[in-house]
Amino acid sequence: MAIATSHEAGVLTIEFNRPDKKNAITTQMYGQFADALIAARNDTSVRSILILGKPEVFTAGNDLQDFMNNPPHGTNSPVFRFLHEISHVDKPMVAAVRGAAIGVGTTLLLHCDLVYAASDARFSLPFTQLGLVPEAGSSLLLPAIAGYQRAAEQMLLGEPFSAEQALQLGFVCAVLPADQVVAHARRQAEKLVALPAGALRATKRLMKEGQLASIEARMREEGEEFRSRLSSPEAKEAFSAFFERRRPDFSRFD
Repeated sequence: MAIATSHEAGVLTIEFNRPDKKNAITTQMYGQFADALIAARNDTSVRSILILGKPEVFTAGNDLQDFMNNPPHGTNSPVFRFLHEISHVDKPMVAAVRGAAIGVGTTLLLHCDLVYAASDARFSLPFTQLGLVPEAGSSLLLPAIAGYQRAAEQMLLGEPFSAEQALQLGFVCAVLPADQVVAHARRQAEKLVALPAGALRATKRLMKEGQLASIEARMREEGEEFRSRLSSPEAKEAFSAFFERRRPDFSRFD
């Protein structure tokens, strides 16, 4: 499966498993990821969740061809089910990032409790470059974590940034050698398994519940704007340029 799962010693591992397409996420994969998170919530033997990619790439973000063929419509679509579930996970969630984490590959990390990055990890929020807007509540979460100007530099310009920059922005806990990051993240997830599950859930709820209503509202607002922007001339030019392997020209748009 393109979203692979395994459960061992209380840790549910969810792994992007489409290396031939740089782990680009399809509509079906969003549905599989959401289903895995729902199963984790309902399984008392799952005490923590570990999210992984591949050594070469965490995820290249949305599969643009699939995205154009299956744009999200309504809150019951797989992508919005995924966004709802990842923002409502009540169990500790750990991520290990190697290679590129593009678009939603970065924004989903803002919902994780512990994030560890390999020294060669690269992050990117290229929404404006595609004529779109941020998603997953990231327009609220990243400024809250990093401060407005630092968040604006990444979200407005959409340029790639390093693991060290992600650490400075505040959503990465530590940067480790590439061959150590997954093992370290797994050890952290195992430490969480050994702690009182009820206390962990309550602590996470206390830290996050004040934000949850705002995150839900921002996700709805982002979703409406995102769907509207998909049919904009700017987005059409950006997507055409991507598939034609040329630089987009936005000069004729106000």
